[in-house]
Amino acid sequence: MADGNSLNIKRSITVRAVVTPRWKEDAERELSTALTNFDQQLAQLEQEGQRLIDEIRRQSANPLDPRVQEQVGSVQQQVAAKRAEFEEQKRQVLEQQRQVRELEMEQVVEQGQIESFCDVQVGDNLVQKLQVAVLVRDGVIEAIEGG
Repeated sequence: MADGNSLNIKRSITVRAVVTPRWKEDAERELSTALTNFDQQLAQLEQEGQRLIDEIRRQSANPLDPRVQEQVGSVQQQVAAKRAEFEEQKRQVLEQQRQVRELEMEQVVEQGQIESFCDVQVGDNLVQKLQVAVLVRDGVIEAIEGG
């Protein structure tokens, strides 16, 4: 629909959720699952790093050779960097978990974004067309705000 006077554009819509017992349970479950996944990824990272170091040493005639030590050090640095990355992500999830626990019932929180299309035409207020939010309670739309 682009006849010179109108356009079809994509816009982001904010999804807001009303905090309910069910919403809190779902959020807690998602965050707990994320924490478990980080723990599993950390354990796997440590195992793979150790396996790689053992393989480097096993393939070397002289495990104390400076080149071998350099390779081992490089692997250890990579593992440490990835571990720090996972641990930072885990800290962020723990912080989100703390924040979820502190939310009060019926409080409205931003849950994310979705996209939609809308038609705009000459004379429309673009800001109003783009400022749209959906309010949900336990997954059911309660209100569409703006737009």
